This record gives sequence, structure tokens and C-alpha cells, in this order.
Amino acid sequence: MSQRQLDSRISRKFAGDRFWSLAALILLWCLYTFVFFAVIPLAPNPEVVWALAIAGGLVLLFNTASVLVMVAHLSEDRAEIYGLDLHYLDAAKKRPT
Repeated sequence: MSQRQLDSRISRKFAGDRFWSLAALILLWCLYTFVFFAVIPLAPNPEVVWALAIAGGLVLLFNTASVLVMVAHLSEDRAEIYGLDLHYLDAAKKRPT
């Protein structure tokens, strides 16, 4: 396999991982927003609403940061990470079952 083909496969795998990571992050934000607004009418007082908002905001902040850092790390080391992954995938395809 040529280096150009390998680079193309690595780019496709990275793009897929980046897409699904960001899609999961968007889904997380949507779910937290939905649950927050669904729970507000059940809160006994405004202090509980503020506690929920702050706690949920911190969870979203840290999860968002971790996913973005993960995608950045995958981008920086994509040749090493995905190259090794593709090597073992190709070796598994060649192995008789």
C-alpha cells in the first residue's frame, strides 16, 4: 500500500472519529438542556434550579473540554494512532479464519 493510500485511510478514519465525537457532544448538550427544562417545574424553589444549572453546566463544561482535547490529540498524532490501527486491521483481514 502506498503512503498516499495510507494517508487517505487515516484521514477518513480521523474524520469519522471527529464527526461521531462532536455528534455525541451535541447530543449530550441537547439531552442536558431537555432534562433541565423538564425538571424545572418539579423544583421546589429557585435555589434548587440554580444548583441544577451550575452542576449541569460544570458537567457540560468538563465533558466538552475533554472531547475537544481528545479530538485535538487525535489530530496531532493521527499518523501514529490510526496507522497502527490500520496495520492491525489489515493483518487481521489477511489472517485465515
